[in-house]
Amino acid sequence: MHDVVIIGGSYAGMAAALQLLRARRSVLVIDAGLRRNRFASRSHGFLGQDGVDPAEIARVARSQLGAYPTLHWVEDTALAASGSKDGFTVATASGAVHHGRRLLFATGVSDTLPAIDGLAERWGRSVFHCPYCHGYELERGRIGVIATGEGALHQARLVAEWGEVTLFTHGAFVPGAGARAELAAHGVALEEVSIARIEETALVVLEDGRQLDFAGLFTAPLNAPATPIAQALGCALAETPFGTQIRADEAKETSIPGAYACGDAARVPHSVSLAVADGAWAGVNLHRSLVF
Repeated sequence: MHDVVIIGGSYAGMAAALQLLRARRSVLVIDAGLRRNRFASRSHGFLGQDGVDPAEIARVARSQLGAYPTLHWVEDTALAASGSKDGFTVATASGAVHHGRRLLFATGVSDTLPAIDGLAERWGRSVFHCPYCHGYELERGRIGVIATGEGALHQARLVAEWGEVTLFTHGAFVPGAGARAELAAHGVALEEVSIARIEETALVVLEDGRQLDFAGLFTAPLNAPATPIAQALGCALAETPFGTQIRADEAKETSIPGAYACGDAARVPHSVSLAVADGAWAGVNLHRSLVF
């Protein structure tokens, strides 16, 4: 029986584990090895690690956790969670069964991207979701924003801080007169012809044959917890402008007593630094729940 079983060993999960390990608690991390930012070669906006390969950040963090004798780490996929506070059980793909007094979901999220030929292959490389993470490196060049809904109006205005923006509605919504005027006032060009495909680095080929070249592209994928394991346990979900997430209170506890959630799966917006902070806070609150 571990004090805490953490499902997900990326940035949020490891940050939570560190707080617990330093309190000399027994922590099991179950990690499938699928970091959300595994396609990116550089991570930005994380103090002290700006410009570092995200795989290296994860490797160093994992190595540091390994110095604590109460860490147990298994490379496996969690399939199901059951039980209740002080008696949770997690079953994995390998057939193993693990037990913990507390449970933490740090599973991250899945990204449902616009169905455009060539976009998924460029995700994390020249197609991004966070301008704070990737906007600076575009050197104030031309930037395309691909709409997935009306929220693209906000995204286009924000991204315009980093370069000259063209908003592609791509059939996601029809902007009204007010929206058109607002975009024009902020220097955002509007393109309503749908995208046929993306080529080269960020070359947008429209259905009418025109080609528009950009330094980079942004879009807002639809998010959901990367695995339904928390929902299957009974944890409530919350709707966000970006999709769904696991509902958690200020202490990061879900609707199931003793089960907690942190990182991208339980907060918006998303970045490495915010995931680490959220994980650290979850770890502290998990420890306090074991004490008090």
